[in-house]
Amino acid sequence: MSRREKMRERPPVELTIERFTHEGRGLARLEGKCLFVEGALPGETVRATYVATHKKYDELRAVEVLTASADRVEPPCAHFGVCGGCSLQHLSRAAQIAFKQGVLAEQFRHFGGIEPEAWLPPLVDEEPAYRRKARLGVKFVIKKDALLVGFREKQSSFLADIQSCSVLDTRIGSELLALRATINGLRQRDQIPQIEVAAGDTEVALVFRHMEPLPPEDLAALVAFSSARGWQLYLQPGGPNSVHRVWPEQGDDRLHYALPDFGLELAFHPMDFTQVNAGINRRMVKLALDLLDPQPGERVLDLFSGLGNFTLPLATRAGEVIGVEGSQAMADRGLENARRNGLANVAFHAQDLTADFSQQPWARQGFERLLIDPPRSGAEEVVRYLPKFGARRVVYVSCNPATLARDAGLLKDSGYRLTLAGVMDMFPHTTHVESIAVFDKK
Repeated sequence: MSRREKMRERPPVELTIERFTHEGRGLARLEGKCLFVEGALPGETVRATYVATHKKYDELRAVEVLTASADRVEPPCAHFGVCGGCSLQHLSRAAQIAFKQGVLAEQFRHFGGIEPEAWLPPLVDEEPAYRRKARLGVKFVIKKDALLVGFREKQSSFLADIQSCSVLDTRIGSELLALRATINGLRQRDQIPQIEVAAGDTEVALVFRHMEPLPPEDLAALVAFSSARGWQLYLQPGGPNSVHRVWPEQGDDRLHYALPDFGLELAFHPMDFTQVNAGINRRMVKLALDLLDPQPGERVLDLFSGLGNFTLPLATRAGEVIGVEGSQAMADRGLENARRNGLANVAFHAQDLTADFSQQPWARQGFERLLIDPPRSGAEEVVRYLPKFGARRVVYVSCNPATLARDAGLLKDSGYRLTLAGVMDMFPHTTHVESIAVFDKK
């Protein structure tokens, strides 16, 4: 008997959920053992079935809610519970925000031994179809004689059979069935494993990864699908450097998004990193600059600057801005955007910020203020060097509360106070915690 069959034979159990885990699962206890229950909310009584057992804990899935939490809501997506994309749709938005702020506060206490002097109001946006960047899986399932396009099933490598997506940008989410039908009609339908989706304010681009060359009729079908919608079409036959646009044949291979509070428009390639939530990004950039409060005569440093999402708005307020990014291609993109927007008081440098950069000319200059937006791994190496910059104020934008908390502890030891912190709902209905923190020199 397989392990999965053994799990099915175990009878359901009735549990009372104590609290949430950071992964958004309910925590219960049975005979002293921790049980992690998918689909259950704190305070609820549920009937749950076993999914997996381990020595120190078990994993279950709620199959019936006996006593519901006041925070439980009807999930807006018909695919909730199957698709692994959004795990908190059954929780009210207010409770989602409270959960995320609780995670951030707990991480500050656990890793940094620190607490902000005051909490910022949460940053939210009411646009439900917020997601402008996504990777869609593609799979032809022989047993079902069907082609699937979408996201992975929850805790599975299989693709969920979804027909629409309520969080994808409406231009894309409403076309999933048409996209699926187009790919299903290709001769090489089983050689396309994924599609990268990127959208700007007015443009949409699809990047098709394909394992074998596409015959002319397949390429023509993809061009027809894209051109009918005014979308850009790219192919990726190999690694990232193999990405190339095939439609339209002429013109700039860029998408664009505006930051109207600063009178800026930024250009990006579909494979560039950009924030997935345009509404939150606009609010986040304004909040970060308001908190940093750069003055006209000051020098400001922006670390992990990317294509200039914060750097260029900073240049509209500060005297001089330096952006530093690990990728030369992204540093070049930042310079391209500076020229596009007529900003001459900004410079970009490519530098691995996890390596020793102390001898770089830009690193030996003083800065009054500093902004940092690192990857999930945080910025431990940078933070240890940071006091040498002499910045009186640091604004730290984070996509991982654990590494933010760790780095906050290091900044505290270096003579900085954590004056403000708060969450930003960049990924609604998920357990992802985006946050912002302000540190002031003591």
